[in-house]
Parts: sequence; structure tokens; C-alpha cells
Amino acid sequence: MARSPLTLAAAATAVLSQATGVRTSITGAATLTEGAGGRFDSAVVHLDDGTRLVVRVPESDEAEAEAVRETTALAALTAGVRAMIPFRAPEHIGQTRLGSRTARVQTHLPGYRVDASQIPPGRGVATAIAAAIAGIHDLPASIVQGAGLPVRTAAQVRADTERLLDRAEATGRLPFGLLRRWSRAVALDALWHVEPTVTLGGVDPSAFTVTDVDGVPTVAGLLTWGGVSIGDPAEDLRWIASAPDAASDVIVAYSSAAGRSPDPMLAERARLHAELEFAKWLVHGHDSASESVMADAVTLLESLDESVRDEPPIGSGTVSVDDAIAALGRVPAGATDAVDTSMHTDAYDPGLIDDLVDDDAPSEPAAAGTLDQETEPIEFSDWPGADEAPAAEERDPDDAAKNALRRWTGTA
Repeated sequence: MARSPLTLAAAATAVLSQATGVRTSITGAATLTEGAGGRFDSAVVHLDDGTRLVVRVPESDEAEAEAVRETTALAALTAGVRAMIPFRAPEHIGQTRLGSRTARVQTHLPGYRVDASQIPPGRGVATAIAAAIAGIHDLPASIVQGAGLPVRTAAQVRADTERLLDRAEATGRLPFGLLRRWSRAVALDALWHVEPTVTLGGVDPSAFTVTDVDGVPTVAGLLTWGGVSIGDPAEDLRWIASAPDAASDVIVAYSSAAGRSPDPMLAERARLHAELEFAKWLVHGHDSASESVMADAVTLLESLDESVRDEPPIGSGTVSVDDAIAALGRVPAGATDAVDTSMHTDAYDPGLIDDLVDDDAPSEPAAAGTLDQETEPIEFSDWPGADEAPAAEERDPDDAAKNALRRWTGTA
């Protein structure tokens, strides 16, 4: 059941009192959501000193585990580490019990966000996000190791991929063409000369907040840190399959910004990781005994199988970045119905929250070449009636997951 902004604001008051010993005055609160499928109840609270904070309460054991991972990762971002990152990360203020769940309070990061499918080519959002990801990948591995977060070697990344393929094959529903294609990729030694780095576990561009600096989109912050680990940097670039026009610019900008030896197979592995999201969806359906998910996954897999049938093998070295991404873009948009996007995160939009500030404040300019449509701002509820604020719409989490999986095709 969705909690009202007033309830979440009360939790924030308790957290701030514990953290500072001073009762803080909260002047407003509003629901913070983009239709997150009910995974988190979220609100933004406005303090009397102008500070804005985010309160989040997980609504499932899975979401709770994700929140714990994110809290652990944020704790690893000491002042020294944060100084190495050219953008902001949320600061964990504290937490308190709220019924059977835990309410966590973080600082709010301003800015707007862009989905992968809406990223244009050229200098701007594409190159800014690519450089931001490269900056994370260049962080010292000791940050992750010292926090006890997951660490995988190149051999383990390859082994995990092979296990996923085995599990997908064991369902008996994986098209033979994809089994052969992916098996060849797993067996190709040249593809797996991976230099493990600090990664974000498959970050989506919409996790970054963006602001304009002298008219140029610049990454201002990163909202989600729950997937921080050491692994294959290509996993954080699998989203370029959702941004075919910008893919080449992303790879070039990332390679230029990364402080490591060039990885000639980076784009090819990113493509493989993107394709394997379909296999993960199939395995999820099998493990959850959901025939509807299985049927949906099979439809997507068959479409993918047909679209790549005449393409060179992954890792062949004969495919340009543009050609590789173009093949993925041919998965039919009508394979399944579009649904809510919310598998990876509750995905609140700081750009909307900026509209909660005084109406006389100047609005932030829109990024050139990004979104053509306006989003409806979320207004603060009158404080006395905050209990009646509309709750986040509940949706089937399987549908949400299905749509997030589909993002890389650009069909969502």
C-alpha cells in the first residue's frame, strides 16, 4: 500500500533528528514517481533552509535488497572518492523503520534525465554520459574491494555468461540460431580479453542527471549505485543498442576518456550483453514458473534470431559499431505491447522536482537536441492535505521488467 508524502516526511524528520539531534522543520512534501510499479514509495521533502531530500521505502524483499546494496555502495564513497568523481552521488543521511520496512533518506540531485532511445548523436548527452561512465570505470578497484562488494575476474565474467546460456538452453525454448551464435561468442577467446573495472552493473542512461553548462549537456549526478562491483566495463555500455544514432559517438567518447588500454572488442561485448538480456528474461520466466513471461521471452528471442540471422558472428572483427547496432535495431517494434518502464529503479525525475521551487525562480533550459516533449511537473501538495496525495500507480512488476528489458531495442 502506497504511503503518503506526509508519512514519508515524518520518517525523514525522525531520521534528521537522529542524525543531527535537532528537529528540522519540513515545509512541504510531494510524491516522487514516474510510475515505478510499486517497488518503492518515494517522496521529496522540502526543508525550511531550502534543502531537498528524497525518502524511499521499498515495497518488496527484492527492492529492500537493492536498497541495502545501494546504501553499502554509497558508504564506500568517502570524501576522497567523491572528489575523484566529476559529478555528484547521493549522500545517505540515515534510515529508520517504517512499519515492516526501512525508510532511507538521501540528498536530492537536481537535473533532467534522458532515456537511451532519446539520446541524439554528436557532442552532448551521448558524449557526456560516455565520459561519466569512463570516470566510474577508472576508479580504484580498492574502493569496491574494501566495501565487500562483488568482484569478478575476466574468467568469471565469461563463466557467468556461459552459465546463463546453459540455463537458457535448459528451458528448451531458446532458438537454435541464437544458441549457436552465443555459444560461438562465448568460445571466442579474443572476445574475452577483459580488463575488469569498477562498474555500475549495467547502468541505464536515465540514471544520470544532466544539466546544461554554457548550452552543453553535462552529467551532474548519478542516482543509482546498487550495482557497483568489479566486472566487465562493456556491461555498462549495453544500452547503446537503444541509441543506434549515438552508438559510435558513445564508443569514441568512452574510449577517449578511459584511462586504460583500448579494448577493440568493447562494442562487440556490449552487443552480446544486450542480446543476452533476452536470455535473462527467458530464465526469469522459467524460474518464476510464469508461462506468460516465457511466451513473451520466446517471442522476443525469435524476433532477435530472425534479425541477426544474416549478420556476421559477434566478435568477428568485420562488423563496425554502426553495423552491429543496426542489426539489433531491426527487432520488430510490434513483437509485444509497450508497457511501463520501471524494472531497474523507481526512476524519479529530478527535473520535475525542480519545478517545486518558488514559481518566480528561473526554469532550467532544456538540452538542445534532447527531449521534444514537456513533462508535467509534480506540484507540492498543500501541507495539511498531504495525506491525500495520489499514490504511485501500481503495475504488474513482470510487465515493468519486460519493458525495461525491451529498452535496448528502442521499442518501449
